[in-house]
Amino acid sequence: MSYVTNSPASTQLPTQLIAGSRAVSAGKGGRLAALLVLVASTEFVLVAVAAYFAAVLYHRLILLNSDDAKYIPESLLISTMLLLVSVGLRQYSRIQTQPRHVFIWSGASSVLFVFAFFISTIFLLKVSGDYSRATIIAQAVSVFITVLCTRAIWFSLLQPAIASGLIDARRIILIGDPSHCSRFSARAFVTGLRTIRSFDFPTARTDTSVVARPGAVQALPDIRQLVANCRPLRADDIVILTSELDVRSALALASALSDLPVDVHVVPIGSVDLMAVSRITQFGNMVTMRVCQCPLTPFNRAIKRAFDVAASIAGLILVSPLFVIVSLAIKLDSRGPVLFRQTRHGYNNEPISVLKFRTMTVMENGDNFKPVVRHDPRVTRLGRFLRRTNIDELPQLFNVLAGNMSLVGPRPHATSQNEAFAELISSFFRRHNVKPGITGWAQVNGYRGDTDTLEKMQRRVEHDLYYIDNWSLLFDLRIILLTFFSREVYANAF
Repeated sequence: MSYVTNSPASTQLPTQLIAGSRAVSAGKGGRLAALLVLVASTEFVLVAVAAYFAAVLYHRLILLNSDDAKYIPESLLISTMLLLVSVGLRQYSRIQTQPRHVFIWSGASSVLFVFAFFISTIFLLKVSGDYSRATIIAQAVSVFITVLCTRAIWFSLLQPAIASGLIDARRIILIGDPSHCSRFSARAFVTGLRTIRSFDFPTARTDTSVVARPGAVQALPDIRQLVANCRPLRADDIVILTSELDVRSALALASALSDLPVDVHVVPIGSVDLMAVSRITQFGNMVTMRVCQCPLTPFNRAIKRAFDVAASIAGLILVSPLFVIVSLAIKLDSRGPVLFRQTRHGYNNEPISVLKFRTMTVMENGDNFKPVVRHDPRVTRLGRFLRRTNIDELPQLFNVLAGNMSLVGPRPHATSQNEAFAELISSFFRRHNVKPGITGWAQVNGYRGDTDTLEKMQRRVEHDLYYIDNWSLLFDLRIILLTFFSREVYANAF
């Protein structure tokens, strides 16, 4: 059978083109190596400078001491230890394949490790008398900020270099159905991965002979030919896109491809999004592939809850005069109660009662709920203002204080909406693996309001799942700030 696709990217390459590809790859690989050395060198110098000037400025401004030279060895030691930890953990070399936040926060973790080791060392060697606690704190803070800023800047510079072709982050070969290869290639391109060739999935057969192990998979000649064709391409990675029926053959192919000096990946078709959050992890005395994980650890939940309680109490105190004014205005504007309760899905898909200032002439709930559209006649005159300014959401601070909502999280939908979209969007209910929020990542990016098309809801769900998979307290603070100052928050508010 023919295993080479008919796309132009997968046609047979002439010898001259292969040789040229090797030369280009070597040139780009050299530029990448030079860039990584430059990244490491820049970070080394800036960390040493930051540690030195933090100590010097503290002693000059606070202690009025100008003995500057004695902090040079310590600053170089801190910088050297950080460099050794970063190189040892391959943080620089993985800049090609890891997202921005991983590259940045791995540096932050290294800083914490280095200063823990540094403090322990000077204590054990009994040389800590010359070092005040304030000096160490000043150096740690300055180095921490320096590493975060340096890595953020370098990562932002790397992406244009990849996009322009100056640096080829990773060269990959795809093996699988042409349509699957095309979609995967487009997705990989966004992250700087370049598909240099694609092949059809070859065949394999199960060896049922007596001498072979039961169920052993034996590669057919076309697999060996495929390996031979991949060898001169000098790829960095080979990705096997497999279906459920081809898993056994994919394992045989991966075994055959192990003869090549490349990273081999197996990606189940239809599970790319799920595999994106999968990790190989230790489970007891076994190694497993953790496909899904609880988004927040008990410690993280405690931190998020403490922040919610403190912020909601402060918020209720600050806006209490506004509560009185809005309540009187609602009573004067139209007949009906001040507050509106609506049943929505909360954490673990459990129903909760969400509070809002009443902005409509009706009290629709459950299956009777109909989403608000632009110029909806059910919305009162005051209600339009409250909805445009998001003031109608303020009573949900009581939900946060009660514990069935959070300040930040996926916005809860009416139960009828949830049930309708859950049948159309995969992993829809994964939004409820955390508490719903008054504001969220989708809302500050403009994905709120009417969901009259499936695409609008899909985009909202994508942002919600991104928030769940990348939660941090700093991320929550960023979303809260954007809620107050971003114009996107007020888009589609009606």
